[in-house]
Amino acid sequence: MARTCDVALLLTIDVSGSIDRGEYRLQVDGLADALLDPELADALLLGQVALSVVQWSGTGRQTVSIPWRRMLSAGEVADFARRARALPRAYTGSDTAVGEAIGFSARQFGSVQDCRRKVIDISGDGPQNAGGPLAPERGGAALAGIEINAIAIEDMGRASPITEFYRRFVITRNGFVMTARGLGDYPRAIRAKILREVSKPLG
Repeated sequence: MARTCDVALLLTIDVSGSIDRGEYRLQVDGLADALLDPELADALLLGQVALSVVQWSGTGRQTVSIPWRRMLSAGEVADFARRARALPRAYTGSDTAVGEAIGFSARQFGSVQDCRRKVIDISGDGPQNAGGPLAPERGGAALAGIEINAIAIEDMGRASPITEFYRRFVITRNGFVMTARGLGDYPRAIRAKILREVSKPLG
């Protein structure tokens, strides 16, 4: 009997103007390294997880950078990680249209309807400052049965305004926010976040 897809996970990466070249590299390398982690790779295979990558920034600037792909073998996981690491940046020098990123991402799940859960995993280092209202896009995703989780990339200081923004305005009711203290902390955060999203509970 064939195993079914547990999770369709859309990895939605912030490439707005506040992300410089080195910070972009930390994001894609962090994602690639996370996928190659043995524990995470095993969880992807166990759940037959479907992965895709979207890059987003300002108004009208969202694109599918890696189309949906099922993680059916160790080779598939390794190749997806390789493609993520080599991913060219889609946009530079733009604003932050979080609502449009969510709306665009929510429309990408048509080819993975067989997956039990549908999750948008969005990263960002700032609040919305462009595009249409965010609340209708989040609400539409929730009505479609899509869960939204987030990585909030904070400055190294003690305050957490980006985490609070994502918690209040971006994630869905049962979603969660993972905080990265600076982009240097992003690799740890993305590994922990994806592992939480795709691991099956024991017992």
